[in-house]
Amino acid sequence: MDVESEGSSALRLIKQGAEARIYAADFLGRPTIVKERFKKKFRHNVLDDKLRHKRTMQEVRSMHRCRKAGIATPTVFFIDSNDYKIYMEEVQNSITVRDYINSLKEDKESNLRKLAKIIGTILASMHNIQVIHGDLTTSNMLLKKTNDIEIADLVLIDFGLSSISSLAEDKGVDLYVLERAFLSTHPNTEDAFKVILDTYKTFKGSSEALKKLDEVRLRGRKRTMVG
Repeated sequence: MDVESEGSSALRLIKQGAEARIYAADFLGRPTIVKERFKKKFRHNVLDDKLRHKRTMQEVRSMHRCRKAGIATPTVFFIDSNDYKIYMEEVQNSITVRDYINSLKEDKESNLRKLAKIIGTILASMHNIQVIHGDLTTSNMLLKKTNDIEIADLVLIDFGLSSISSLAEDKGVDLYVLERAFLSTHPNTEDAFKVILDTYKTFKGSSEALKKLDEVRLRGRKRTMVG
């Protein structure tokens, strides 16, 4: 299928990472984000195709599983399996959680606490359905609005490194990635991250995941000391 001839406008490159290019477009009259996993020349063609196919489909499966569980993610409009592109909803009128936190001035502590409870609840729900995000940062969370935020206003994005796993180790690593990203991006927010973890405890398997988080922290400190 030639997507552009069937109702998609020309793609406009807005970002490029190590694994994918991100484009803006219109798809059937809707503002759309297109994620393309591009070919890696250093990989064998067959292996490259298998990896791109696997990661593209896993990203879509993770998003679909989250949406079925009531966790907001962008709606997937179309999957181009030939070029490994995902056409998905562009979340309108939103900002990243990173920008939201950095913009807080009045009632910063209470707003941070409310946001932390929302994040903790969503992470508990996500791990409860065995979805591991793989790249949890405040840049990969969007808020649809900034006044009186609710759970439905927070949208998880970029599931490119996601997987399905019931292992407490994988959930602990997921939390560790967020902790490192959260505290390095937003200094002096240790209390807010504690609220995230306290809220996360509503997940029935949280005790095992949090135990693994402690183990991963210890491994991380040892690596830092050794250099």
